[in-house]
Amino acid sequence: MSYYQGNDSRKITGGQKGKNRDKRKYELGSPPTETKISDKDIKEKDRVAGGNFKLRLRYASYANVYDPQSKTAKKVKIISVLESPANREYARRGIIVKGTLIQTELGKAKVTSRPGQDGIINALLLRE
Repeated sequence: MSYYQGNDSRKITGGQKGKNRDKRKYELGSPPTETKISDKDIKEKDRVAGGNFKLRLRYASYANVYDPQSKTAKKVKIISVLESPANREYARRGIIVKGTLIQTELGKAKVTSRPGQDGIINALLLRE
């Protein structure tokens, strides 16, 4: 199944629009990268528009956590996913996206990067 990101062929009323042209290569999309917790990091390299590459993080075990109080960043192990503002189901399935609250060795942290796009997990340590 392909992922099409062009306009759909339906009118607002629900009727079918006439086909103006065929689908183009640049209108193709890709399935979402659902980054999960694992015992090791697994990345995938995807070729995207312009011959560029996108690193997709499939499985993650560590996160770069920034502590605003001491102004230092550390690479720490991810213990679990607490909650995800993007989708409640993601927290249950252990999927990490931007904005997800994760439990680390240092405490709770909020993910600030996009693991499926950047290939890394950066997070901000939260103080209670």
